Amino acid sequence: MKIWASEHIFNHPWETVTKAAMQKYPNPMNPSVFGVDVLDRSVDKDGRLHSTRLLSTEWGLPSMAKSIIGVTRTCTYVQEHSVVDPREKTFELKSTNISFTNLVSVDEKLTYKPHPQDPEKTVLTQEALISVKGVSLSSYLEGLMAKTISVNAGKGREAMEWVIRRLNTEIEELAATARGTMRVPMAAAVADK
Repeated sequence: MKIWASEHIFNHPWETVTKAAMQKYPNPMNPSVFGVDVLDRSVDKDGRLHSTRLLSTEWGLPSMAKSIIGVTRTCTYVQEHSVVDPREKTFELKSTNISFTNLVSVDEKLTYKPHPQDPEKTVLTQEALISVKGVSLSSYLEGLMAKTISVNAGKGREAMEWVIRRLNTEIEELAATARGTMRVPMAAAVADK
């Protein structure tokens, strides 16, 4: 088993980062995630949003790793469960692969919380447990997968910034549209007098 962990600080408030995380896929930084299906979504009695999603991904395993594992196709499915707690300001996401589980298991946990000293920033804590079973060179493959997860985590952080920029642009465009439509009736009312 291989354990991988990382921490990152976003220069955005928790609410913004949480919205972006919920809309992270698809994005141009992570083309390996090509499908997201919401399987279940509900709000519990404490106001926490629970979501279960199915992600369709293409694992970019090197050809050597594919031959060791004995697979040619690398389309995998990942089940993701998340809980957004707006009162405690926590967003916890856990995911696990549901394909190739007889050979590989990757259990990942991401936690988003406001920065303890600066509420305009958000701390992302990320960890993954990787286990390759029943094949030779399993520790080598676990290390290879940990490197892939690390690279993908960087792409994921870039994707979050991309989504945040996209959301900010949409807000600015909506505000400009609202200002434009509000001015027209006001201008017409002034012109009528």
